[in-house]
Parts: sequence; structure tokens; C-alpha cells
Amino acid sequence: MEQVTLDKIKKLFCLEGKVAVITGGAGALGESIAAGLAVYGADIVVTGRTIATLEAAVKGVEKLGRKALAVACDVSKEADVINLVQQTVDTFGKIDILVTVAGIAKRYPAEEFPAEDFQQVMDINVKGTFLTCKHVGRVMKEQGFGKIITISSVRGFAGHPGGYAAYGPSKAAVDGLTKQLATEWAKYNITVNAIAPTIFWTPLTQQVLEDEKLKQVFLSRIPLGRAAVTEDMVGATVYLAAPASDFVTGQILYVDGGCTAG
Repeated sequence: MEQVTLDKIKKLFCLEGKVAVITGGAGALGESIAAGLAVYGADIVVTGRTIATLEAAVKGVEKLGRKALAVACDVSKEADVINLVQQTVDTFGKIDILVTVAGIAKRYPAEEFPAEDFQQVMDINVKGTFLTCKHVGRVMKEQGFGKIITISSVRGFAGHPGGYAAYGPSKAAVDGLTKQLATEWAKYNITVNAIAPTIFWTPLTQQVLEDEKLKQVFLSRIPLGRAAVTEDMVGATVYLAAPASDFVTGQILYVDGGCTAG
């Protein structure tokens, strides 16, 4: 049995020399995760549909003394994902970490849900996650190492009366995909885990959380009594990206204030 040394313990959360790709890097969550991984030493590639929206994330990483690359990518388009992977490998030579933040939510009563909106949610949240994992996974397979972190939601675990007939099933599919890839790719030393937050403060949820009636509907289901903030997800991401989680795969880590506990 290999002896555990203090030096190894000190490096449990060290990401120095690692390269992380973060889809959805233009959003509040993606930007926070990019900064969090950079603090622990990783160089960062962020993606979004347009380069201009990624400027803040890139500047934030560079201020921390790490290298950053922005790549325009629609994760639902396979050609875009292939280009993302190629640009990353051409620039950094490898991909150690993937975090699939890119996603959308649309809310309607199920009986009124437009089919085209339902399909768009599935295309980005499910197909986009799969395509990114597929092509980054190929690189990681050749390397013999990788850490993949998908972004799920408590809505993949349980329904909600707020009109999530597309979003909920899309995140349940992400959970299933996470477990499937974890079992397929363990032999390549690739771990695949998901982070599943409850509702959190971003510009996209501000309208909901500033409506006192709607806010109480959500908070009544969260034992800790508050919505999450993006920083709540950073620690979980660093853990799943770092050596500390080397024996953890196929797991859904709920960052939900106790929501799924009952």
C-alpha cells in the first residue's frame, strides 16, 4: 500500500500545471468557476457563443497570473466543439479538466410548453454536454487522465411546480450521462462527476428571486433558508477537479442547502 505523505496531503487541491476547459464561461457561474480553478493554479479556456462576452472571464484569470484562452463555441454544434478542442490542444497541448457549465432554462406550464423551446433546452443542456464530453474525452483517453465535471441541478432529482418540464428532464439526462461516462471511462483514468445546485443568484434568476412570492416558493424547499450564490459552487468544482477526488466518480454532488435531504 502506498504511504500517504504530508507532501501529498498538501497537494490535494493543487491544480498547478493543469488546463481546464469551461463551457458557458461568459455567465456568472462560469466566470466564478474559471477564477476559482485559476486561483489553485490551472490555466483556463472559456467558451461562449461570442468572444466579446468572454472578456471579463479572461481578464479575471489573467489577473490571477494564469493563462487564459477564449473560444467561440455553440456546444450544440459538433463542428464548434471539435474546433474548441483543437484550439485548446494547439495552445496548451492537453486538457486535464472539463466543466460543462453551458446551459439554458425555459419555463412554461407543461401543457403550454412550445415544442421548439423544449428542443432548444435539450439541444444545449443534454446534447451540448454530451458533445463536449465526447470530444474532450477522446483527448483525455489518449492522455490516460482527465477530470470531467458536468453541471446538473436539483431539478434533475425532483420536480418543481415552476414550469420545468424541459429543464428538469434535461438535467436528469445529464445525471444519467454522468454515471454512464464514469463507468465507461474509468479504465482510462477519467473521473466524471456532476454538481447539482439549487437555484442561485445570477442575472438570469434575479427576476425570480426578486419576486417575493416566487422567491418564497423556492426558499421554502431549502432548509438553509437562502438561495445559493455562484461562489457556493466553486469549492465543489475545485474538489472534483483536484487530486482530492481521485477515487470519486459517477457521483452527483448536491450543492443545495439541504433541498434534496427532505
